[in-house]
Amino acid sequence: MSFAERMLKIDRRIIFVVIGLCTLLPLLYPVGLPIKISSEVRGVYDYIEQMPERSVFLLSIDFDPASKPELYPQAVAILRHAFRKNLRVVTMTLWVSGTGMADQLVTQVAQEMGKERGKDYTFLGWSPGGTAVIINLGQDLYNTFPSDYAGKTTKGQPVLDGVQSLRDVSYAVSLAAGNPGVEAWYVFGKDKYKFELGGGCTGVIAPGLYPLLRSGQINGLIGGLRGAAEYEILIGQKGRAVAGMDAQSATHLAIIVLVALCNIFYFSMRRQARRQGERS
Repeated sequence: MSFAERMLKIDRRIIFVVIGLCTLLPLLYPVGLPIKISSEVRGVYDYIEQMPERSVFLLSIDFDPASKPELYPQAVAILRHAFRKNLRVVTMTLWVSGTGMADQLVTQVAQEMGKERGKDYTFLGWSPGGTAVIINLGQDLYNTFPSDYAGKTTKGQPVLDGVQSLRDVSYAVSLAAGNPGVEAWYVFGKDKYKFELGGGCTGVIAPGLYPLLRSGQINGLIGGLRGAAEYEILIGQKGRAVAGMDAQSATHLAIIVLVALCNIFYFSMRRQARRQGERS
């Protein structure tokens, strides 16, 4: 049996091990492969970067644990950026299934950045109504959320000083895995109450949001894990997203190499069989 035949009949478990190592090792030891920063991700970053200290920034965490691999790193990177800029961060969610996860996320990043609940940030939690919540927030924040997720009265919290409704928000970003999400925040929020809006989403729904981006209805869009990695690079704090992109790149490279080798071995065997046929 020739070398090419042996390679084509290799135990598939060896291939699984190779792919597994290509995925696992970059996650454990990220390389930080070069990533080109897109204009849509830079749009969100630049707007937060130019906001004055103590401006009001609203982050709506509109996803649940099913979309955590792509959107969680986006939320972490944006919160780190906002806290670093000393903005007043108001967070909430339109997805009841993601409420606990969102609270844990915000609390974890706030503690990491040395921020105080009620003074530097608040997590309003979830309120029933879907898109009606956005409309109600545009009319009166305190009627919509009389208390935050921790049960503390929202009125009187220093982080909400001077904030009555969405009209007092300097910038809002929705990180969404579906509906309600970015489109709802535009239709029922920005279009009605005239605040600037950015978005983040999973990779699979990003193409559907590009019309909003191209028309200027949102000023930036963070798409999938790639977008999260770009944002991590922009804030100079590489994390889970950059490691995930390293793993994807290594895995894709391994698959390309394996496909190329299989084709080389296949055509080598065909050429060898043709030569044997000509001799006989």
